[in-house]
Amino acid sequence: MKKIYNILAAIAVSSLFVSCVNDLDTLPLNPTDTTSETAYGNTEDSYLSGLAKIYFQFVSNDLTDLQLNDGGASELIRAYWSLNEVSTDAAKCAWNGDAWVAAINTNTWSDANNDAAYAVYVRTMQGVTFVNEFLRQTTESRLSDRGCSDALKASVKGMRAEARFLRAYFYWIAMDVFGAVPFTTEDSPFGAVNPEQASRTEVFNYIVGELTELGADGSDLPAARSNYPRADKGSALGLLARVYLNAEVYTGTPMWAEAKNVCDRIFSMGYGLASNYADLFRGDNGQNPEVLKEMLWAVDYNAEYTQTYGGTSLLTFAAIASADVTDNSHANGVNGGWGGMRVPYEYVEKYFHVTDQDYGTGAYTVTDKRGQFFYITGRSETIEDLSQFLQGWSCFKYNNIPHDMTAEQFNETAKTKGFSDIDFPMIRLGEIILIYAEACLKLGTPDVAKTYVNQLAERAGVVAPSTITEDWLVEERARELMWESHRRTDLIRYGLFNSSTFLWPWKGGAMLGQGFDSHLNIFAIPSSELSANPNLKPNPGY
Repeated sequence: MKKIYNILAAIAVSSLFVSCVNDLDTLPLNPTDTTSETAYGNTEDSYLSGLAKIYFQFVSNDLTDLQLNDGGASELIRAYWSLNEVSTDAAKCAWNGDAWVAAINTNTWSDANNDAAYAVYVRTMQGVTFVNEFLRQTTESRLSDRGCSDALKASVKGMRAEARFLRAYFYWIAMDVFGAVPFTTEDSPFGAVNPEQASRTEVFNYIVGELTELGADGSDLPAARSNYPRADKGSALGLLARVYLNAEVYTGTPMWAEAKNVCDRIFSMGYGLASNYADLFRGDNGQNPEVLKEMLWAVDYNAEYTQTYGGTSLLTFAAIASADVTDNSHANGVNGGWGGMRVPYEYVEKYFHVTDQDYGTGAYTVTDKRGQFFYITGRSETIEDLSQFLQGWSCFKYNNIPHDMTAEQFNETAKTKGFSDIDFPMIRLGEIILIYAEACLKLGTPDVAKTYVNQLAERAGVVAPSTITEDWLVEERARELMWESHRRTDLIRYGLFNSSTFLWPWKGGAMLGQGFDSHLNIFAIPSSELSANPNLKPNPGY
């Protein structure tokens, strides 16, 4: 499964770009050392390497420039997933010894540095820096000075468009988590200059402008469904739809018509739902044509080349206890269990309506096919102690076994799998359908979305709703998008995240749940960054 993303990542990590953010501003003492000024030439590989470093920022566990002890926990996808799932009703973490866990489990974070939030901040801001430098180094004049051919120049134009999309994605994560953030582009002053802080609305407007341009028919971004697992026009429009969905949270002004219009464009691009929901999260999802027709963008993981303890490795290994893995049983296709992440039973009961659970045999009854991923042997329903992994239900949604193999057939290979092969779905059509349904509801025309909603219901094996309501959307997004990094953002949009009337176990630090102050809807900008940059102001309430 050695795909182009892995090749690019290997090039980036092993060769040209070894500098950290601050190093980009520094010329080498030794003239043979490589910097961004000298790394590029007139061959495509050097530019692919620069682009790869940007993509690799999503899966990097390099601790250079990060004040953390755990490289795996510092990975961007893992850190953002933790903030958006563990802080909600969808997941709880048993690793109370880890510095970030207790606060995120119980919605009791403060302005003290939190490792997960800190990792999101640094990874996104580093990512923006890498994009800015890549764009500075790939202007028409610089390519001409290096003697690049017209064919290479044309190829680099596409890479530049991909880089701009990735910058928009970094800014979206930062805006979602922190609100107002430091803002720079390739045109910003270069060197030892503290960036100015842009408001959430300013960052929102910038992201919308970039994605609108990149998603346009004449842009240099590759055509939809042509560039997996790298970004294309479908990726840009998918992120734009998500940004519009949350416009009222980010700016105070809803943009439902804009969200609906973007979804309509996506529907015309040839995407389709995978026939089997479970296949979206299997170890060969990046090679399965049925799955690829649903993916607008994914981050590629490969057990041989992207060896990180974040991403889908977290979501397979941490979802199972070590005692559950034996020589003859590797139920989710990996060779160990970390006993970390599980789903509170109350979430399963509320959204999947399970019955007849037997904790001895592991059997339970559920109609919805999306609720068939839970492992309950030896588990208990009530999480009385957050540090006890066997309290709650284990979730095997991410399964490293290829879609066309059984656990028994894959067992010998599973013994060798110390990392995951499952690509993480960053944007997929199932999400776009639910954005469309919500936009249609807000515009007063919910029935317009029924055709698409019926497709989701048919795949799940359930009866479609007779009427689309906000309550149904809250529940359906909990089912369709479980453990895909949406839950916190969703609950904030619905006014439920900090609410004292929408409770879950350990919300606000109480076992039965309690509300908490609304300033926790965004996280504190790390104190180390506030100290380093006098242009930054703390978020309200911190």
